Amino acid sequence: MRNSYQQAKFLLSCPSLKGCPPDQGYEVIFAGRSNAGKSSAINTLTLQKKLAKVSRTPGRTQHLVFFELDQNRRLVDLPGYGYAKVPERVKKQWHIDMSEYFNKRQCLKGAVLVMDCRRPLTPFDQMMLDWCISINLPTQILLTKSDKLKKGAASNARLKVKRAIEQHPYVDVQLFSSLKKQGLEELWTRLDTFFGHVD
Repeated sequence: MRNSYQQAKFLLSCPSLKGCPPDQGYEVIFAGRSNAGKSSAINTLTLQKKLAKVSRTPGRTQHLVFFELDQNRRLVDLPGYGYAKVPERVKKQWHIDMSEYFNKRQCLKGAVLVMDCRRPLTPFDQMMLDWCISINLPTQILLTKSDKLKKGAASNARLKVKRAIEQHPYVDVQLFSSLKKQGLEELWTRLDTFFGHVD
C-alpha cells in the first residue's frame, strides 16, 4: 500500500453526496478543524507537497474532496469545521451533509480525526468522534503539530486523549508532525488496516 499513497491523485470535489463517486470500494475520511493541519497531514502521508491545498484562510474549503489511490480506494478530505468566520448557515448545512454521509455512505471504512495537539478534543472534535463511535467506525486520532510541544507535553496530550477514548476499541490516538514526518509510519500502518490491506 505504501506506493498507493504516493500515487494518490485528485479525483473530484463536490458540495454534497449527490456528486460523490459510486458508493463502492473503500473510503477513509480526514476530518478536523480548519486550522488543525489536515491538508498538511494528507500531503505528508502521500509524500506530495501540493495534493491537498493548504489555504491561508481557514474554513474556505466547503466541499468534499476525493483523492484516488487506486480504482477501489479513496481518501476523502472533509470540509474544515468549527471555524468562527464561517457563516452559521454554512455550519448548519455542513452538519446536515456530514450526518448524511456518515449514515448512508456504505464504502466508508475508516476515519482520521485531525486535532491540534495543543488543543485536542474541542466540542467540534468530540462531535466528529461521537459520529464515528455511533457507527463503530475505526478511527485514528491524529494529534498534529507535535513538534510545537516539548516531548513531555506532547506525551501528556496524547495520554489525555487516550484516557478519553479508552472505552472505545475502534479508536486509537497518535502524535504526528508534518514538519518532522513524525508518526508517518504509524499512520500508514493504520490506514492499511482501514483499506483492508494485509501483508
